[in-house]
Amino acid sequence: MPIPDLPGELIPRSSEHEHWLKEHVARMCQMNHERFPGSQPVSFGVRDLGKLENQDFWVCEKSDGVRVLFLVVTDFATKDQSIFIIDRHNTYRQLSGLFFPHHENPMMPLKNTLVDGELVVDVDPNTKRETIRFLAFDCLVIDDQNVMSRTLDKRYGRLTEWFYKPYSKMIRDHPHMTESQPFAICVKEISFSYHVEKVFNVDIPKLQHENDGLIYTCVNSPYSPGTDPNILKWKPPSGNSIDFKLVLRFPPLPSNPDKPDFCAKPLFLLHVWCGDERGVPKYEQYDEMYVTDDEWEDMKRSSEQYDDRIVEVHWDPALSSWRMMRFRDDKPQGNHRSVVENIIQSIADGVEKEALLARSNAIRTAWKARLGQSQQPPVQAHPQTPHSQGMRPLPLPPTSTNKVRPIPHAEFRYGPLAPSPWSKVGGPLVVSGMKR
Repeated sequence: MPIPDLPGELIPRSSEHEHWLKEHVARMCQMNHERFPGSQPVSFGVRDLGKLENQDFWVCEKSDGVRVLFLVVTDFATKDQSIFIIDRHNTYRQLSGLFFPHHENPMMPLKNTLVDGELVVDVDPNTKRETIRFLAFDCLVIDDQNVMSRTLDKRYGRLTEWFYKPYSKMIRDHPHMTESQPFAICVKEISFSYHVEKVFNVDIPKLQHENDGLIYTCVNSPYSPGTDPNILKWKPPSGNSIDFKLVLRFPPLPSNPDKPDFCAKPLFLLHVWCGDERGVPKYEQYDEMYVTDDEWEDMKRSSEQYDDRIVEVHWDPALSSWRMMRFRDDKPQGNHRSVVENIIQSIADGVEKEALLARSNAIRTAWKARLGQSQQPPVQAHPQTPHSQGMRPLPLPPTSTNKVRPIPHAEFRYGPLAPSPWSKVGGPLVVSGMKR
C-alpha cells in the first residue's frame, strides 16, 4: 500500500534553508556534490549466484515502500535537535515530535546522523489499522562520525546500538511520546545470505506490508552513494520491472489530418532516461506499452493524468509487450538507459526462487571456509574516518532457476525527441475528462 503523502513540512525548494541542509549533508558524507547520497542496487542475475558463494552477503526482504534518508541535525552549542527526511527527489521535509538521545548519556541529544531506510504502511490483519513505519537498514553518519568506509556489519552495529536502542529505551520509559510522532521506527532484520529460506518462509509471511523481492548487500563493502554493484536486488523474473516516462501520441483527426484526435486511443510510448544535458533531463523513445481498449476507456473515466509521468512496467512474455503496473511519482526520473539494459538482461537471465534455495548449502560451505581462513591471520579492519573539524556543522540557517527465456523486444527504433503536435502535453488542458 503506497504512502499517499510523505510526512513532515516541506522545506521550500531553492530556499536558503534547503541550500544549507544540502551543503550540511554533503559535508557529513564528505561528498563534493549536493545530490541525493543514497546508494542504489543493481538487478540480480545468474552470474550473481557465484558472487554469493565468493563473498559474504547479508539478505533481507525488499519492502514495497518509499525510500528515504533520515537526517538528525544537532546544534553543538544549544544542543537543539532537528529531524528531517530526504526523498529520492532530494527534497527535504522537517519532522516534529521526534527526539533521539545519546547512547552514552540519554540526557544529551544524539549528534549529527544520517540513516538509510524506507517508509512503509503496515496494516494490522485483525483491526485493519494502518501504521506508517520507518524501517532503518543502514547508516552513513552516526553521532557525527562518518562510517561510510566501514563494513556493513560495523555500520549495522552502530545503527542498532547508537541510533535505535537508546531511542527504543526512551519510548519504553516514556510511551506517551509516541502520540506526537509522525511514524513508528524500527530496524529491519537482516540474515546471512545462506539463510534465505528463513527470509522466504518466516520473515516475509509475517510482514504487514507489501514485499517485492530480496536485497543482498555485500558485508565487506563500504557504503557507496549512487549505483552500487555490491547491492543486489532480486525479484522473480516475472516480477522484474522498469521505470520509464510515459508519453502519449494521438492519431490525426479524420476531418483534419493536421490536428490530433484526442478522443482516439493513442500510442503509449515509453521513453528512457539518458541522463541530463546541461541540467535538463534527456529522454529518448525506447518502446511501446500495451493497453487494451477497455483499459483505455478506464483511463479516460479516471480523470487521471497519464501523459508525461514516470510509470513502472513489467514484461508480459505471453503478449511480448510491456504492461503498466503503477505510477512512480516518488522517482524524479525513470531508470537510466544502462539500468534498463541490465534489468532486461535480468528478465531474460533471471533466477527463480528455487534456484536461490538450491544454492544455499554451497553458499554456507563457502562462507564457513572463508571464516576458517580469516581466523588464522587477522584481517585489518577498514579504518574509521577520523572525527575532524571537517565534520563540524555549518552555522544554523536563519530559518528553521535458469530457464531459457525470450529476451524482451526493446530495440532502439526511434531517434531523439522533438516537439510534436501529437503529444497530449501540447493539447488542451482537459479532453474527455482526462487531464493533461
